[in-house]
Amino acid sequence: MQSALSRFQQDSIITATPAQLLVMLYDRLLLDMGRAEKAMRAGNRVEGHKNLTHAQDIIAELMSSLRMDVWDGAQGLMALYVYAMKELVNANVQADADKVQEIRELFEPLADAWRQAATQLESEAAQEAKANPPKRNSRGDLGVG
Repeated sequence: MQSALSRFQQDSIITATPAQLLVMLYDRLLLDMGRAEKAMRAGNRVEGHKNLTHAQDIIAELMSSLRMDVWDGAQGLMALYVYAMKELVNANVQADADKVQEIRELFEPLADAWRQAATQLESEAAQEAKANPPKRNSRGDLGVG
C-alpha cells in the first residue's frame, strides 16, 4: 500500500504544470548533487554514485525535453547540460566532490531563475483567470454535469 506521502508526491507530479515540473526537476537535481557531494566527502562512494547517477538521469531528461526550436538560448542551455553531464560522469568515476560542487553551483542560479519564471507564470495565469472568469450558460451553471 502506498504511503500518504508517496501518494501526495505522485499527485503533485501528475497535477503540476510544465513550469512546476521543470522546477521540481531542478530542485531534485540540486538535492542529488548536494547528497552526492556530501557522501563523497564522507568517503561513501556507493551513496555518492547512487545520487550522481540519478542527477545524470535528470540532466538527460532536461536535455531530451529542451525544445531547441522555441528559444534562442536553448543552444547555450544544451551546451551547459552536455558539459554538466560529462563532468558529473568524471566526478563519479574519480569520486571528485569538488567537481560535483562546481556543477551544483552552476545550476543553483538556473534553478532560482526557473523558480522565479514559474512563479511569474502562475501569477499571470491567476490574474488572467480573475479578469476572465468562466462564462455561465443561461441556466446559471457552468455547463458541467
